[in-house]
Amino acid sequence: MGKEKLPEILNICLVAQNFPILGRASDHGFLWPIARGLASRGHHVTVISGKSPLGKAEIVRDNVRVFYLFEGFPNLAHMRFEDAVYSKFVQLHELEKFHLVHSIDRSAFRIARNKKNFAVAVSYDVEATQMSQIFSILGMGQEKVSSLLTTAAAVTYKFLTTYFGTDRKLLKSADGIFVTSPQQRIFLERYYLYPDFRTYTVPYGIELGDLSPRLESQKILKKLKIPEGANILLTITDMTEAAEVRNVLSAFERVAVKKPNAYMIIVGNGPRWKDIEYHLLNLALGSRALMTGALPPEEVADCLSVADVFVNMSSRSTGFEPAMLEAMAQKKLIIGSEVSPMANIVEDGIDGFLLRPADTDSLSHLLIEIFSGTMPAQEIGERAREKVINLFDTLKMATIVEDSYRKILRNTKYYL
Repeated sequence: MGKEKLPEILNICLVAQNFPILGRASDHGFLWPIARGLASRGHHVTVISGKSPLGKAEIVRDNVRVFYLFEGFPNLAHMRFEDAVYSKFVQLHELEKFHLVHSIDRSAFRIARNKKNFAVAVSYDVEATQMSQIFSILGMGQEKVSSLLTTAAAVTYKFLTTYFGTDRKLLKSADGIFVTSPQQRIFLERYYLYPDFRTYTVPYGIELGDLSPRLESQKILKKLKIPEGANILLTITDMTEAAEVRNVLSAFERVAVKKPNAYMIIVGNGPRWKDIEYHLLNLALGSRALMTGALPPEEVADCLSVADVFVNMSSRSTGFEPAMLEAMAQKKLIIGSEVSPMANIVEDGIDGFLLRPADTDSLSHLLIEIFSGTMPAQEIGERAREKVINLFDTLKMATIVEDSYRKILRNTKYYL
C-alpha cells in the first residue's frame, strides 16, 4: 500500500537512435519540444541517442541532458545501439533510478526485457513496431481487382512475418504504446491484440516557434541552377523505398512536358539512391529534376522556402511527417498519401491534397492545375498554416505525455 502515491517529480529516460535538438524538418522533430516541456514542469529528463549533428558526446540544454553514445564513448562505439543503450542505462540507473523509459524506436527492448529487475516501466512509440511496412504496402495498391488481391496477400504475409518475427515480443514487453492516429490504435487492438487501455494517443507535431514564415532563398536557387520564377515541386525522402519516389518522378515527367518552367527537387539519401537515380535518368527530364542528396537543416528549409508544392507520398511512417507539417506551416500546397496518418488532419482540397501513392495520373493532373495558376493556392496555404497552429500545441503535447506516463506508472506500480 506504500506505492499508492505517485512521485511529483518523475525521472524519465527517452531513447531514440536519432534525436535532433535543432533542425526544422528532421525525423522525430517532435521529441525536443516534448523533452523540454517535461523538464520545464520540473521532471528530470535524460535522453540516450546515437550520433549528434554537433559532434558532442553530451549536451545539457533547457535542463534536458542528452547522451550521444557514438560520439564520445569509446567503450560503446563498437556495440549495437540497443546494447550500448542498455549499458548506459544501467550506469545511469544505478546513480539515480528512473521511473519510466520511453523508447521512440525498439532501442530499449533489452531494457524492457529486464524491467522487473530495474523496477522501471517501459513504453514505446508505435514506430518501434513494423506497422509502418503494412501502411506502405496498403499505400501502393491500386483500385483494380488484381491489385487488391495482390495487396491483401502482401499485407497478410508482411503482418504474419513481422508480428511473429519481432513485434509480438516487443509488444509483450511494453507497459504502454504511444500512437498518433485512430488507425494505429485500431490496428494495435484489432490485429496486434494489444489492449486498448494501454494505448495512448498523443498529437505529435512540431515546434511552431521555429516556423515563422521564411523569405525565399535566392541562394539555394543559384546553387541548384534553377531560374527565378520557376514552379518548384519539393520532396524529402530517406530513399528506403524506391517506388514512392519513382511514382512522383513519373508523374512529374508529364508535368514537365506541359510546363517548361517546372522543376523538381529531391532531398535526401539512402539505400535506394541508385535505383531512383536510374529511373530519373531514363525519363525525359534532363536537368529539370535534381537529386541534392542529404542537406543541412538550414538548406532544407531554404528549399522549402522556394517550393510551390511539397509532396510526400510515403505511407511507411505511422506518425505525422515533420517536413509535411512544416510545409503546411509555411503555407505551401502539400500533397500526401491518403493512407498515411496525414489523412487524419488534411482535408482534401481544403488545406491540402490526398492521393493514393500509385495514382500517378491524378498526381500529374493535380500538379499541372497547380502550376497553371488555376488553384487558389494562397487560400489553401493559409488554411494549412492555421490547421497546424491550432492542432499542434507543444504545451498540450507535453501535458498529454505527462498524464500518460502517470497512467502507465499507476498500472505497473513501478515507482518508489
